[in-house]
Amino acid sequence: MPELAGHAIRASRRINWLVERFCVLLLVLLVLDVWLGVLVRYALPVKWTFTEELARYLMIWMALLAVSSGISHREHIGVLVVFERFPPIVRKWLAVTFDIVAFGFFAIIFFYGIGFVDRGFSRYTMINEIPKAYPFLGVPLAAGCACVQLLLVAVHDFFAQDGVTAAERVEV
Repeated sequence: MPELAGHAIRASRRINWLVERFCVLLLVLLVLDVWLGVLVRYALPVKWTFTEELARYLMIWMALLAVSSGISHREHIGVLVVFERFPPIVRKWLAVTFDIVAFGFFAIIFFYGIGFVDRGFSRYTMINEIPKAYPFLGVPLAAGCACVQLLLVAVHDFFAQDGVTAAERVEV
């Protein structure tokens, strides 16, 4: 079963690689959009109003998707001072237990996020009047990525023979 742990952590890192690149792309688009918004407001003689709304949605998408990256590296919120004082076997079981609880939380967000997106097709953004479902799509997408990452990291932590959690594992 240790090979299953290795496969799980490698799959987690590959997914994380894609998510990180997508977040960087969103960040670049956000910076360019904010610059364009400043230029439009103070220097260019055009009346583009979409930049503020686009910046808001890009930032939300980026922040939501970055959660799965934190989960992949076990850099999400936790009380590590207490956690690290336990022996490795207790840390292993605590990590898996926390993963199960977090998986349930993100699964609920995913489930309700899909309904949120569905209802978003009947609501429109204030400035551009596009369906709000497209910005809302970031919620179930990010929750789904978080669930996948939690599952992979939990599989690694459960089946790792040496008791090393995904956060302590450095190789990919």
